[in-house]
Amino acid sequence: MAGGAVVNTAGGKDYPGKLTLFVFLTCVVAATGGLIFGYDIGISGGVTSMDPFLEKFFPEVYRKKQTADKANQYCKYDNQLLQTFTSSLYLAALVASFFAATVTRAFGRKWSMFGGGLTFLVGAALNGAAENVAMLIIGRILLGVGVGFANQSVPVYLSEMAPARLRGMLNIGFQLMITIGILAAELINYGTNKIKAGYGWRVSLALAAVPAGIITLGALFLPDTPNSLLERGHADEARRMLRRVRGTEDIGEEYADLVAASEEARQVRHPWRNILQRRYRAQLTMAVMIPFFQQLTGINVIMFYAPVLFDTLGFKSDASLMSAVITGLVNVFATLVSVFTVDRLGRRKLFLQGGTQMIICQIVVGTLIAIKFGTSGIGEIPKGYAAVVVVFICAYVAGFAWSWGPLGWLVPSEIFPLEIRPAGQSINVSVNMLFTFVIAQAFLTMLCHFKFGLFYFFAGWVVIMTVFIALFLPETKNVPIEEMVLVWKSHWFWGKFIGDDDVHVGGNHVSNGKAADA
Repeated sequence: MAGGAVVNTAGGKDYPGKLTLFVFLTCVVAATGGLIFGYDIGISGGVTSMDPFLEKFFPEVYRKKQTADKANQYCKYDNQLLQTFTSSLYLAALVASFFAATVTRAFGRKWSMFGGGLTFLVGAALNGAAENVAMLIIGRILLGVGVGFANQSVPVYLSEMAPARLRGMLNIGFQLMITIGILAAELINYGTNKIKAGYGWRVSLALAAVPAGIITLGALFLPDTPNSLLERGHADEARRMLRRVRGTEDIGEEYADLVAASEEARQVRHPWRNILQRRYRAQLTMAVMIPFFQQLTGINVIMFYAPVLFDTLGFKSDASLMSAVITGLVNVFATLVSVFTVDRLGRRKLFLQGGTQMIICQIVVGTLIAIKFGTSGIGEIPKGYAAVVVVFICAYVAGFAWSWGPLGWLVPSEIFPLEIRPAGQSINVSVNMLFTFVIAQAFLTMLCHFKFGLFYFFAGWVVIMTVFIALFLPETKNVPIEEMVLVWKSHWFWGKFIGDDDVHVGGNHVSNGKAADA
């Protein structure tokens, strides 16, 4: 779809057109939906390690923390109510993503983003003003509804707006915004922790209103995607929008493909039932397994609880927040690596390299912690030794940030045909949120019981997911979304689930999937 002399290795069509300033700016605005998710991930870990916050809402944890110097370091934050504070958001996001699918399909992607931003805004206000645990958790639930709507609509919006050759780069803008949100939250936590009056946690939680305001206002100015306009019966408007986003009058072929996909989509009355059909087995499997595996990389252990984790490793409060800032910086810069390489190297290479790097780092970190704390959890880490732990945690974060981080959102958002796209993305978001909830709710208890073995536990999962990608995920770079079925048809395993009659591209019947090279 984009101009320039890039070889289309995946065998999809090259539609005329280029990356216009209009598309670039709309994708940047839409990607800010990732800020609200990232800010929340970064803020909760820092706030839950602040003494004034713990003293007010979780006095039992505060007392345990004060007496933990000579006690078991692994268990000092083990508290179900504290974990519920973090995890309640993800349960709400899971439920909200199902409602978001209907809104996204019926009203367009932009109104789903707007609704998400507005709800997040209310949740931020409640959290900043919280006087008891109930207010905190209700605020978190509203934040979760906002995250569910944004995570449902933003990746789909970006994939539909972007030219095929640059879809990876523009879609990863979402993950980049998540990492910027995490980093901003960690820097704010570092600053607010120094407020002597003890209300720093309120500032941290209330400032979530800033990213929420950005996406809420931004969504009002966003255009609808040509795909969504066609899906809702606005054919002339869709054609005009396609001309504008591609920057050319020569849109006939791409428009014909979109119309064919839209007509097929319109015949589907029950996308939730249809997605269970045999021909969508590959997409359904990826929509479940990729977000499931993304959470079992163990990344949220680092991102939610980085300050708590570093504090557990014996870093003092300021040092633990600073270490979290360092990992946040690594996260942002490593995500930039994937922005500039994903459409050249492809999805598979980044998945496989990142997975290997993460396995090595998790085994090293687990071993380093085992040497100092053993199974008793009693011990101290010297400064130089602690620095080595941080270096390997940073290398692990970098491996995630150019592989499973961005690709966990990119790949599911680009593989669904239009007729099941909102349902597919809902499954992707809800599985992601379900396992984010499970990990957030269980991590501090798992750390208490698994001890250093927790890092080996996640390393084992990364081995499994890396093998899964190697065997079952075909390369999807440079393939127009409406032609993605050809990639699955020519795959050694998934091809057997797709009959020749199931392949329709641009209104033409295509058999044997010859046009794609998986």
